[in-house]
Amino acid sequence: MKNIIKSVIAITLILNLSACCSDQNKNSMDKTPAIITENMDNTVVPGDDFFKYVNGSWMDSNEIPAEYSQFGAFTELYENNQEQLKSLVEEVSKNTDIAQGSVAQKIRDLYNSGMDTVSIEEAGINAIADELSEISNLSTIAEVQNYIAEMHRTGISPLFYVYAEADQENSSMTIANVYQGGLGLPDVDYYINDDESSTKLRADYKDHLKKMFILKGDDEENAQNEASVVIKIETELAKVSKSRLERRDPNANFNKMGVSELSDISPDFNWSSYFANLGLSSPGDINVAQPDFFAGVSKLMTNTSVEDWKVYLTWNILDSYASYLNSDIVNQNFEFYGKVLSGTQEIQPRWKRVLSNTSGRLGEAIGQLYVEKYFPAESKQRMLELVENLRISFADRIQNLDWMSEETKKKALEKLERITVKIGYPDVWKDYTALKIVPDNYAQNVRNSKEFEFKFDINKVGKPVDKNEWGMTPQTVNAYYNPSANEIVFPAAILQPPFFNKDADDAVNYGAIGVVIGHEMTHGFDDQGRKYDKEGNLNDWWTEEDAILFEKKTALLVEQYNNYKVLDTLNVDGNLTLGENIADVGGLNIAYSALQKSYNGSNPAAIDGLSSDQRFFIGYAQVWRQNIRDKELMRRLKVDVHSPGDARVNIPPFNLDVFVNAFDVKEDNELFIPVSSRANIW
Repeated sequence: MKNIIKSVIAITLILNLSACCSDQNKNSMDKTPAIITENMDNTVVPGDDFFKYVNGSWMDSNEIPAEYSQFGAFTELYENNQEQLKSLVEEVSKNTDIAQGSVAQKIRDLYNSGMDTVSIEEAGINAIADELSEISNLSTIAEVQNYIAEMHRTGISPLFYVYAEADQENSSMTIANVYQGGLGLPDVDYYINDDESSTKLRADYKDHLKKMFILKGDDEENAQNEASVVIKIETELAKVSKSRLERRDPNANFNKMGVSELSDISPDFNWSSYFANLGLSSPGDINVAQPDFFAGVSKLMTNTSVEDWKVYLTWNILDSYASYLNSDIVNQNFEFYGKVLSGTQEIQPRWKRVLSNTSGRLGEAIGQLYVEKYFPAESKQRMLELVENLRISFADRIQNLDWMSEETKKKALEKLERITVKIGYPDVWKDYTALKIVPDNYAQNVRNSKEFEFKFDINKVGKPVDKNEWGMTPQTVNAYYNPSANEIVFPAAILQPPFFNKDADDAVNYGAIGVVIGHEMTHGFDDQGRKYDKEGNLNDWWTEEDAILFEKKTALLVEQYNNYKVLDTLNVDGNLTLGENIADVGGLNIAYSALQKSYNGSNPAAIDGLSSDQRFFIGYAQVWRQNIRDKELMRRLKVDVHSPGDARVNIPPFNLDVFVNAFDVKEDNELFIPVSSRANIW
C-alpha cells in the first residue's frame, strides 16, 4: 500500500554497452542471440500485430506450465533466479556449524522449518491455536478493537493497513499512515458489481470461506453461517472503499490530521487506544488516506455484533497463515486464489514456496549472499554510467518540448537532475539481530517475522526518512520509482537476456535495458509522479497552461488503451494504466534518443537484414513475450496498473514516427495511429 510507483521490470548490467561487442564477448561459448529470430512470426505484418510479429513463434511453442498463470520472459528469469537462490539457501540449510543468532542460522532454520512437513502436518490448525483462542475469548467491542491493534502489530491487517511513510508535504520526515483494506477479494468491484463473472466469483469465494472454516474444525452449518458473516462485513467495507482508479490520485489520498481529528471522523473506533497498543502513544500527524472509509469503519463498529467481529477476525488469521499450515489448508487456499482467481492448474513445488517465503522474510540477508555471488561490485558503476546517458537524453527532450513553457521546463530539469539512482543492492544492509527464528516451528517463525517487520516499519514514525533504505530486495525481479524520495531503484536480479545481453548490439540493449531505465525516469513525470517536486513533496510546480496541455496529451493515450481489446470482449482501462503507459512511451523516446547520441552521427549497418531502428524496437518487444491464462488476464485487467504485455508492445511504439517509418506502417494497418492522435508526451 505504500506510495511507490512500481514497474514490473528490474534491470542490472554486467558490462557497459560500449564493451558489449568486445572480442572476448564474441568468442564466448555461451552466447545468447540478441534477437532470436526463431521466436518471430514473419507471416504477421508488424503494423497489424507487432507483438505477434516479434513473439508469435515463441508463443506457439511455449505452453504455460501448470504451476503458473502466465509464462514469459519474466517467468523464465524468475525460474533462473529461483535456482540461484536455491543453491545459496540450501548450502546454508545443510550447515550444522553455525553460531546461534547469526543471519546464517536464521536462514537455515526458517527454510528447514518450512520444509519440515512432518512437524507441520502434526501441528495442523494447532499452529495458530493461541490466536484462535484469544479471538474466541473477546467479549466487547473495546476488546475487539484492542485485538485488531494486536493483529496489526503482528503483521496481519484486518479492516485497514497501517504503516510508516514519508510525509507527502515534508518528504524528509516519516509519519504514520492508515489506508483502506480488509477485503479478501482483490478489488472493490468484485463485491458491488452484479455482472455474471462477479456474481460467480462471490459464490466461489463464499464456498472457499466455508471450506476454510470447516478445515479449522467447525461443522458445516456453522461454517456456512460464518462465510456469510465474512461476506457481509467485507461487502460493507467495499461500499465505503475508494475504487482502484480513485486511489491513483495522490492529492485525494493525502489527508494529514491528528488523532483527535481522526476520532472526529471515526468516533466509534478508539484511535488513541489503538495507536497506544501499536507502541505509538503520541503518533503526531497521521495521513488518513481515505477519510470516508474510516467513517464507514466507525459505523460498522456500532452495527456489527461482537460475535460477527470474532468470525471476521478468525478469517483474517486463517487467511494470513493459510500458506504456512498443513497441506489441506494450503491446498484449499490455492484452490481459490490460484485456480479460481488466476486459472493456475498446479501449486508450486514446496521448495519454491518455502524459498520465496524465506527470501521475503530475510530479504536483505539472502540478498547479501546473492550479490556476492551474482553481482560483481563494478557493475554498479557501469550501470550508473548508462543511467546518466539516459538522463542526458531525457534532459535534451525536455528542453526541446514544443508544448511546455520555459518556466515549467526549468523545474522539470531540476527534478530530473535531482533523481537519486540506486543500483544493485543497498549501501547499508538491514539488521536482523532482533528477529528470533527457531528450528522446529514454521508458523512461529512466520509470526516472529511478521512482527519484526511491523516493528521495524512503525518505529520509523516521527523520525527522518532513511535515504539508504530500499523498498525491494536485491534478488527481486523488478524495479521502481519512489516519488516521495524522487529515486529510481534497480535491484540486482536480472543479469541476462532479454533485458541486457553482453553479446548484443547497442540497438537491442537500448531497446530493452535502456527503455526500462527511461521508463522508471518517466514515472517522475507521469500523471501521478508529476505532482511531486524535486524534493519529493506533493507540490503543484506546473503552470496552469502546461498542466492543461499535459492532460490533453495524456487523454490521447487513455483513448488508445481504452480502445484496445483483449479476449474479444474486454478492453484495457486506459485511466487505470495511464502512469505505466506514459512511462512506456517516454522510455521508448528517451532510450531511442540516447541510442542515436551513442552513434555520433554514424549509420550502423543492418544485422540479419534488420536495421538498427528495427532492432531497437524488436529488442523492446521481446522483453514482453508471454502467454497468459484467460482468468489471470481478466483479473489483471481489473486490478493491475500495468497494461497486458501485448498492449505494451502494440500501442507505445506506434506513437513514434521512427517506428512507423522503420516498419513501413501504413494507414490501412490495424494498429496505425494517425499523426494527430499520437501521444508523444515526453
